Amino acid sequence: MPIESSARLLSLLSLLQMRQEWSGADLARRLEVTPRTVRRDVDRLRTLGYPVDATVGVGGGYRLGAGAEMPPLLLDDAEVLAVAVALQSGATRSVTGLDDAASGALSKLRQVMPSRLRHRLDALTVETVDRPAPTSSVDAATLSDIALVCHRRERLRFDYSTRTGEESRRECEPYRLVRNGARWYLLAWDVGREDWRTFRVDRMTPKTPTGPRFAARDLPEGGAAAFVAASIGSAMRAVDARVRIHAPVQDVESMVRPEWGVIEAGDETSCEIALFGSSLESIAWWLHRFDADFTVLGPEPLRRLCLAQAAEHDHIAERYRAASAPLDA
Repeated sequence: MPIESSARLLSLLSLLQMRQEWSGADLARRLEVTPRTVRRDVDRLRTLGYPVDATVGVGGGYRLGAGAEMPPLLLDDAEVLAVAVALQSGATRSVTGLDDAASGALSKLRQVMPSRLRHRLDALTVETVDRPAPTSSVDAATLSDIALVCHRRERLRFDYSTRTGEESRRECEPYRLVRNGARWYLLAWDVGREDWRTFRVDRMTPKTPTGPRFAARDLPEGGAAAFVAASIGSAMRAVDARVRIHAPVQDVESMVRPEWGVIEAGDETSCEIALFGSSLESIAWWLHRFDADFTVLGPEPLRRLCLAQAAEHDHIAERYRAASAPLDA
């Protein structure tokens, strides 16, 4: 059943704020009215101060325009709670310099909430442990500056520190910021290397001035997020090894994730696995997580590292035994 006029206006406004552009037919279908009614309601929104732009012809539609006269943003109940809980629970931990802004935004949002939503938000109060920001966090101003040069299509110069601590000056054509977990990455065309590269933003120190402007290139196949994910994966595959786990393959296969291992052969008694990692040391350290006997098939340095791990565990075991000895009477 079609909704009443005043409620329909609010629904129309909410739809216009959901995405960049709507066709008249789509709006009519969502509101269960005719396209003529949609046009009339759009005119009413304009008289109320909402700048609604319209385009005609094939592919035409409606969109909210920018303007100083635009009234406050309209959010439904679920959207209000989503924003409030995100601000309250520290969703900005990967970006520093936003704590005061998040607290201020939450305070203002709470003031304009209907009482029913304030009660629900109070019931969802989240307490967070005050801990230092992750070492991979980035400054909000730096993130904003990089996003701006991406938007303006201006070259960016910056000092960059690699995983091994090597410093270098780079120049790139910046395209997209991508967040993966708590880390931020920049997808860019490296001018010096004439190829696509992924840079961790927390290791970048942008320089000014920026520029000149550049003509946009086609992004790598799959888009920015896929390219960054593949780049991260290649970093985790700096070394490889092969081991035999002395346990049935059906017990082991659920433990092997494709990003760091592949089961090459297996039966009811054992299985052989190709492992990938950032270093042989890291592979030697977490082999014990299989909770089964294992044999290193290669390379030889991994065998020596496993012996070193065994010696270290012997020392740790002795410390625990000494700590558990009876106290002298």
